[in-house]
Amino acid sequence: MTKGKKPEVYGNESISSLKGADRVRLRPSVIFGSDGLEGCQHSFFEILSNSIDEAREGYGNKIEITRHSDHSITVKDYGRGVPVDFNSKEDRYNWELVYCELYAGGKYQNNSGENYEFSLGLNGLGSCATQYSSEYMEVTVCRDGYMYELQFKKGENVGGLVKKKCKYEHTGTTQKWKPDIEVFTDIDIPLEYFTTTLKKQAVVNAGLRFLLTDEASGETHEFCYENGIEDYIKEISGDKSFTGIQYYESSAKGKDRDDKPEYRVKMQIAFCFNNEVNLLEYYHNSSFLEYGGSPDRAVRAAFVNELDKYIKSNGKYNKDEAKITFTDVQDSLVLVTNSFSTITSYENQTKKSINNKFIQEAMTDFLKQQLEIYLIENKMESDKIIEQILVNKRSRETAEKTRINIKKKLGGTIDMANRVKKFVDCRTKDVSRRELYIVEGDSALGSCKMGRDADFQAIMPVRGKILNCLKADYDGIFKNEIIIDLLKVLGCGVEIKSKHNKDLSTFDMDNLKWNKVIICTDADVDGFQIRTLILAMLYRLVPTLIQEEKVFIAESPLFEINSKGKTYFAYTEREKADILARIGDSKYTIQRSKGLGENEPEMMWLTTMSPETRRLIKIEPDDFEITEQTFDMLLGDNLQGRKSYIEENGASFLDMIDVS
Repeated sequence: MTKGKKPEVYGNESISSLKGADRVRLRPSVIFGSDGLEGCQHSFFEILSNSIDEAREGYGNKIEITRHSDHSITVKDYGRGVPVDFNSKEDRYNWELVYCELYAGGKYQNNSGENYEFSLGLNGLGSCATQYSSEYMEVTVCRDGYMYELQFKKGENVGGLVKKKCKYEHTGTTQKWKPDIEVFTDIDIPLEYFTTTLKKQAVVNAGLRFLLTDEASGETHEFCYENGIEDYIKEISGDKSFTGIQYYESSAKGKDRDDKPEYRVKMQIAFCFNNEVNLLEYYHNSSFLEYGGSPDRAVRAAFVNELDKYIKSNGKYNKDEAKITFTDVQDSLVLVTNSFSTITSYENQTKKSINNKFIQEAMTDFLKQQLEIYLIENKMESDKIIEQILVNKRSRETAEKTRINIKKKLGGTIDMANRVKKFVDCRTKDVSRRELYIVEGDSALGSCKMGRDADFQAIMPVRGKILNCLKADYDGIFKNEIIIDLLKVLGCGVEIKSKHNKDLSTFDMDNLKWNKVIICTDADVDGFQIRTLILAMLYRLVPTLIQEEKVFIAESPLFEINSKGKTYFAYTEREKADILARIGDSKYTIQRSKGLGENEPEMMWLTTMSPETRRLIKIEPDDFEITEQTFDMLLGDNLQGRKSYIEENGASFLDMIDVS
């Protein structure tokens, strides 16, 4: 407590409440889940949801959205129009209830089907909360033979309701607003968010057209799926699926608890099996359930139960083999569920998960029944599915064993100086300074060891040509002593990326013990090949090191030129010619540069190791697809591609290395 300052009194006058727009403007994350860009995006979704609810009830078949250059947004629908005139029952104007009153709306009786049967907006928060959080909002409503206009600024109405007799082509509501930067930390909603959201809504609202205009780019986008999720599955799966698309639809009535009201559920499920892509998406009342909840649990239970039952009944498991998991199914499954209910228990206002017990039970039972019939009536497809799932399962189990073995081999915190033969560590423990030189052979080890700065440069020799990691399997790779030693010295573990084991990894970038990993080999054919094999190993096992720009190649000079007591080094034929031109008529001697192991320590320091005079080539994280194609052509199974490349480029390689 500051001396002389009276303590603040916490008493009856200390309690206050937020009123009006401040309930949202000062605490936006309570309603929108965030006060950042994600919350701002959700405010748009709240307005969009109301237009979608109208269309789903049969009022209007398109919704127009404009993304304005100043970050304002317009949503126009062709529904019945928001009721905004005087409400004698509430003794207030409806526009006040809709746009200025939290927890007011027309969707509280949806279980009785009075206004909306299956509603995306339920809580009476969206329109009001979005208006409260806007810099301004302009509303135009056409209904009952009138055009109604409203204006709001920073949560307050300006000018009341303007009502004009009007002849219009269609009823509907147009709402334009600008999210307030004083409320949200970021209001620049990217175009990608709009396109992704509208596409998802088109998927689950069959036949409804969404028209998006982006003012900044002048681009227009249209989204419509006439057959809903069935068309979407077809689009995602392309021609790579090995089964037909299954589509099931049903409805049910039930309760989450005996003392709770009964409600209606409508279910749509579409799926196929595919070796190239997989997808799981769940929607409820057309809201994308990022975290799933009840539908996700239903899908997992039904597929594992029915497929496991089919495998057992057909004797497809090996003796004492473990049961399949949903991961094994998911690896080859493209599935979308689209459910609706008259009562929905969302996890929170952001609607990313639902937890209705009855929805889970109804979907599980329905899907089990349909899968059982499908597997029996489509034996050829069923056998393909089971065969692939068992391949996925056994691949997962093998990779898991590999991961455990890798951990055992690489160990935890490693005293590298004692554990790796011929590795020479440096003194500093400051990772930002430490450099690892991977050198070719024991002779180079000697020269580099004597020529280095022992404070921050460490040496790891590679004995002979290492394994081609692009062609070898993991079992062979992790039995290779040279590779294991290199991985131990790196210290960061290993990344294994495969279709069926996306998260299988012992890799941790924070455990990398080096600021630079420098490949240092002779400037001859053998040296180039060893360098390429080391790069291939890093690319396959620890690609993040390349992406984070930690990998370098130390260039070795091709020629040593001496003239008048000075020594010059040329790294290419062109540099040699330039040096000779500068020397002119002076006498000089020129010799092909020796291998690393033959260099004097001073020469090694000057040409290859001194940060002041060495030349390092940084391995850039180029487009990985191009890199993969190049490695496959040079080191993989693409024999014809390699042959063609050598025929076209072999001469230039011979010129570069000067084999004469």
